[in-house]
Amino acid sequence: MSILQEVRLGAEPIDRFEPLLGAAYVRAAKQVGEAIRTRLEGRVVWNVNSTAVGGGVAEMLQSLLAYSRGLGVDGRWVVIRGSPEFFRVTKRLHHALHGAPGDQSPLDGTERRVYEETLHENARELVSLVRPRDVVLLHDPQTAGLAPHLLEAGARVIWRCHIGHDKPNDEVDRGWRFLDQYLHEVPAYVFSRQAYVPDFCDHGKAVVIPPSIDAFSPKNEELDEDTVRTILVHVGLVEGPPPASAPHTFRRENETPGRVERHADVVRLGRAPRWEAPLVVQVSRWDPLKDPRGVVLGFAQLLEAGGAGEAELVLAGPNVHGVADDPEAAQVFDDTLAVWRDLPHGVRDRVHLACLPTADIEENAVIVNALQRHAAIVVQKSLHEGFGLTVAEAMWKARPVVASAVGGIQDQIDDGVHGLLLQDPRDLGAFAQALRGLIADPARARRLGEAARERVRERYLGIRHLIEYARLIERLDT
Repeated sequence: MSILQEVRLGAEPIDRFEPLLGAAYVRAAKQVGEAIRTRLEGRVVWNVNSTAVGGGVAEMLQSLLAYSRGLGVDGRWVVIRGSPEFFRVTKRLHHALHGAPGDQSPLDGTERRVYEETLHENARELVSLVRPRDVVLLHDPQTAGLAPHLLEAGARVIWRCHIGHDKPNDEVDRGWRFLDQYLHEVPAYVFSRQAYVPDFCDHGKAVVIPPSIDAFSPKNEELDEDTVRTILVHVGLVEGPPPASAPHTFRRENETPGRVERHADVVRLGRAPRWEAPLVVQVSRWDPLKDPRGVVLGFAQLLEAGGAGEAELVLAGPNVHGVADDPEAAQVFDDTLAVWRDLPHGVRDRVHLACLPTADIEENAVIVNALQRHAAIVVQKSLHEGFGLTVAEAMWKARPVVASAVGGIQDQIDDGVHGLLLQDPRDLGAFAQALRGLIADPARARRLGEAARERVRERYLGIRHLIEYARLIERLDT
């Protein structure tokens, strides 16, 4: 039985970026694409990660590989398989590189045996597919242990780490001590911020490439108001009825039509929010580092202190069993639910916990798109964050954002210009005050949203991401 899962990919033209970036920019990008296609003739660029569903890495790979294939590059994507115990170990590593203790396991010989045995099985199949001089991008701690096997097989290996912590501590050091033996011989590393680069990678082999969003994916494509309303009524996130004539349809990545069929699992006390009610929205995995408990408690403070107007909170994440490499999701959701149950009746009535369907990835994406577009304010109150793609997504939709001044969020937002930053994400009073100010001043909220969209157009669209990868591969291949 095959261990690896190969993800099916389409091909997309980069010409669609012309209205956003101009013909000259797209023309230059095509020249870069033609040069790398010629250089890689007969070779494959493999991407390897641990899930095809859920999270920013999977979303980026889906779109970036489609555009690279549209440029004639043979880009492929495979997903490794692991046991629940393997993903417990890699989740522990995820927390450690964020500076957090996670389940507090020691990352000792027991964890190392689980990690290496799992990746050894995946490597046996992967090296049968990869040919000498193929390029392999390994993504995040889940795949680092594959590097020695691939280097021995003659591949050009790049390790891409999407996470990190600005201020190293004992946990960060513990995580890197676990991983460094697999990565010493890797010729190139990619990080989202310079501050994330550990000493053993920082010898001319590490480059910084910020993540990106796809402006044309179901997650970010333009949706008119009637379509947004129809989708949100259908899935149960706002009260009906929907507009009479609008379908709950969207355009799939392969240009075929799709329709939102499934419903969200929503925990609420009474009815869904009215369409007219301003929504404060956070969309994230059910992960303790996203602080869903703090979002609920901070919004409760806002309601109890006054100044919320008619606003309601929607805290949304994927179905808790829908992301294979995230074993904590169910527990984090249950912890958040316990906080919600302890709220006063009048507060609980305005807080909605939603698990979004993930059986169809693109359906899930368009539901998130509609929810973000309808939001009065989008929140990302993370305690730690590698980058924060949900922030870029909301900014692209011209939403005012309240987010923590952690990780890559600090690069996306200049405080007071493209959104509001919380200097201490645990300060619930400051969080409530930021929400109160935007609710009270819609004109300011609109200005922040407009500036945010322009920031993403300039810095965080996928075409820039592809050009930087092409330059790295060219450097690696000389």
